[in-house]
Amino acid sequence: MKRAIQKGFTLIELMIVVAIIGILAAVALPAYADYMKKSKVTELVLALSAYKNPIQEFTTTNGALPTKAQLGMDTASASSKVSNYVAGMDYATSGTDTVTLSAKAGNIGGDVDGKVLNLVGKLDTSTLAMGWTCGGGTGSLIPNKYLSAACKSGT
Repeated sequence: MKRAIQKGFTLIELMIVVAIIGILAAVALPAYADYMKKSKVTELVLALSAYKNPIQEFTTTNGALPTKAQLGMDTASASSKVSNYVAGMDYATSGTDTVTLSAKAGNIGGDVDGKVLNLVGKLDTSTLAMGWTCGGGTGSLIPNKYLSAACKSGT
């Protein structure tokens, strides 16, 4: 007697494929969520970087660090520069040679929202050039796993 040729997949083969897809999805979804948060945190860096050139230009022209008002950060128009993922920005000086730009995260995700990313500028008084470092400062900082390599702190 001739055996019938099997057409299609057996139930066990289909169940194995579904199990493999489930395992891959269980690994991929959390990694994708972290990747999305990391890409949104990049917008914080971009928002802070927009102030680097104006600060450098003011410092080179005037020989001193600008105030918050001179940067236009204390006016209502400064809020128009805030994006979907930047809940607020701040600027502070320490002495005559250090500035700190801060951006507060918003609408990114539970463990990032409300946290702060700092961009610290140090003025070389002999050349009037600003040197910038990402991170540092005080407050509730964004976890390292969401920061780019240039912004990660040593902790």
